[in-house]
Amino acid sequence: MDLPADLPSPLPKSPVLLAAYRARAAAADLAPLPRAAKDDALQAIADALIVRTQEIVAANAEDVARAKEAGTSASIVDRLTLTRERVAAIAADVRHVASLPDPVGEVLRGSTLPNGLDLRQVRVPLGVVGIIYEARPNVTVDAAALCLKSGNAVLLRGSSSARASNTALVTVIRDAVGGAGLPADAVQLVPGESRESVTELMRARGQVDVLIPRGGAALIRTVVEGSTVPVIETGTGNCHVYVDAEADLDTAVQILVNSKAQRPSVCNSAETLLVHRDIAERFLPLALSALADAGVTVHGDPQVLAAAEEHGSKATVVPATAEDWETEYLSYDIAAGVVDSLDAAVAHIRLWSSGHTEAIVTTSQAAARRFTQLVDSAAVMVNASTRFTDGGQFGFGAEIGISTQKLHARGPMGLPELTSTKYIVTGDGHIR
Repeated sequence: MDLPADLPSPLPKSPVLLAAYRARAAAADLAPLPRAAKDDALQAIADALIVRTQEIVAANAEDVARAKEAGTSASIVDRLTLTRERVAAIAADVRHVASLPDPVGEVLRGSTLPNGLDLRQVRVPLGVVGIIYEARPNVTVDAAALCLKSGNAVLLRGSSSARASNTALVTVIRDAVGGAGLPADAVQLVPGESRESVTELMRARGQVDVLIPRGGAALIRTVVEGSTVPVIETGTGNCHVYVDAEADLDTAVQILVNSKAQRPSVCNSAETLLVHRDIAERFLPLALSALADAGVTVHGDPQVLAAAEEHGSKATVVPATAEDWETEYLSYDIAAGVVDSLDAAVAHIRLWSSGHTEAIVTTSQAAARRFTQLVDSAAVMVNASTRFTDGGQFGFGAEIGISTQKLHARGPMGLPELTSTKYIVTGDGHIR
């Protein structure tokens, strides 16, 4: 896209600020577009991802090789890796986003005031969205698709460990977007790989409307504490499964194993198991055996350690430390403890939880009701795996993140969460 003639002179010297300026111009072009134009661009992106899969996988292989040489943990390498199957799944997610309703223009409320003024509150794009994220190249496509559908331009700042992957993906996306007649600058990688480029993005108030960090606790804290741009905080996932005194044991085992081991490297996997004392003697042997079969190491309190020793558990059980209760393992590890009551489980969760997702397994409606009332997290599951806290599972399409804060958005953030609102007031010569 050619720069507009009225671009302030001299041009911004910073490549980051220039990218933000271009994004702002693109956002202005995107905002009034009809749904069909945006959906056509999304379908073009999905098609291009499939056609150019080899190019994407080859670039990703460079990143994966460097990560392995650097001794990166297996869970991070898993997040980084793109295969033909994963690229196909990402393309399918883009098509799903295209199929979702367009939130832009939705009337949230409206009325005719006593003086005859017509008042409507409508959804509008946020504008320019900055995404700062770690080694998950699928986020590159998810963020681009969701931002385009909701009429926003996006500035993508992934980690240097995924630079080759992200560069290939953004090249494919920009080619498809431009070919569909939309401004290619609606999707950009933030120039540079230094920390200074991240800082510039975080301080680009007035050019960037909102930042969304996705990654570990250190990244999120850095963005939240260092930004002058407003931040939607996506939190870490120290998620809990509480097995109540009135739980069905088989159901509890299935939910526990799925919550922990179905995919341990993601934020909605369970990191702590809490068991009511009245059921612990019967449940712990079953739980430890199932966790052992799934390859999970248990960091247990004294009661869990005693149960493992008494029943000759084949599980790997080690003593839990204070750090274990606050750790987001993202691996085949789980902290486990016995509590005296539901209220004690709630107290433990309030102390250690990151506010992401907690689950209760119980046949008691009263216990389920009390747990959901007392636990203050973005999602609370009753007799269901923590792994369901996900934009796709909730029917929102590929999510931009899972917010653990309370302002603007909370929980999985889909298309509506990427909009703000404005009031449109129509009169007939009204004066006050």
